[in-house]
Amino acid sequence: MQFIDLKAQQQLIRQKIEDNIKRVLDHGRYIMGPEIAELETRLAAYVGTNNALGCASGTDALVLSLLALEIGPGDAVFTSPFTFFATGEVIALLGATPIFVDIDPVTFNLDPALLAPAIRAVKERGDLEPKVVMPVDIFGLPADYAAINKVAAEHGLAVVEDAAQAMGGEYHGKKACSLGTLGCTSFFPAKPLGGYGDGGMVFCDDEGLDRLLRSLRVHGQGEDKYDNVRLGINGRLDTLQAAVLLAKLELLPDELAQRQQVAGRYAALIADSGAALTAPRVPDGYVSAWAQYSVLAESEAARSEFLGRLQGAGIPSAVYYPRPLHLQTAFAYLGHQPGDFPHSEAAGQRIFSLPMHPYLALEDQEKIVAVLAGA
Repeated sequence: MQFIDLKAQQQLIRQKIEDNIKRVLDHGRYIMGPEIAELETRLAAYVGTNNALGCASGTDALVLSLLALEIGPGDAVFTSPFTFFATGEVIALLGATPIFVDIDPVTFNLDPALLAPAIRAVKERGDLEPKVVMPVDIFGLPADYAAINKVAAEHGLAVVEDAAQAMGGEYHGKKACSLGTLGCTSFFPAKPLGGYGDGGMVFCDDEGLDRLLRSLRVHGQGEDKYDNVRLGINGRLDTLQAAVLLAKLELLPDELAQRQQVAGRYAALIADSGAALTAPRVPDGYVSAWAQYSVLAESEAARSEFLGRLQGAGIPSAVYYPRPLHLQTAFAYLGHQPGDFPHSEAAGQRIFSLPMHPYLALEDQEKIVAVLAGA
């Protein structure tokens, strides 16, 4: 059994992938070839933004977004501590300060009710200037952007949507990646839309920001390629990855529908099993891309027991994320202590993820849940 079955997907489009790769090999434009612009156009249309910019990774998408907003030393960026390290890392790399805001214990996303107090506290302290809110669409479920955008607007902050896991997710009829000032996603192979290597994309409506992003992506290049007008990065998406993604994009709508079915079966099976687990819940008006299917055990000890059962049965599992960012060594300089963000810490102690992909068979799901139930 596979945690994420990329081979089953590849079998459906292997010839299309090979044809696309051959086209790149034939024209030889391995850097910024025509497939880049084609992918940008198609994904902007899919997401519903005016612009999309391919880049080298989801991390680079976040870096480029913050660079475009001129974030640096003395600036505060508000984000969730319950996420992959890159979210906080990019803030600190640019010299800004990550200000963590605890999560909603049901959705695992940044809790909007805690955002305004966090912003006010930074303003009252006076040593940092609040600039950006960076919510994370964790496990493929968008954060509450109506509430977050309202608070951000009241305080004059931009919103950078970290939708690394959420391509195809929706919030009240709008696609993930279109819900903030800038939206960022990842094409890491395990993502809902993944390549065969690293890649990412930044989405926005603002034409000025898009032009700035295109300069920043290539070392701050100006109109003359040998006149660099600002400091940027080498953040280009490889043409070969764009070729793979164009083939895989054709499957995305059907795969998202299949992910909904797999998630629905998990929820029903877990409810009927009697296992002491809390299945993930999707609020009304939301659609999760189901990058992961993550459940909560009653305690850390109970989680260990469940993980042991799965391992004994040869069923893969994973823990996303056992240690919130505020307790990781790299952020020790911020001075946080255990208990500062209790919902994030509780989730890290109790959460674990089950196999999740569009091609997961009912029989496999039944086996997984039976093992969890101790049958």
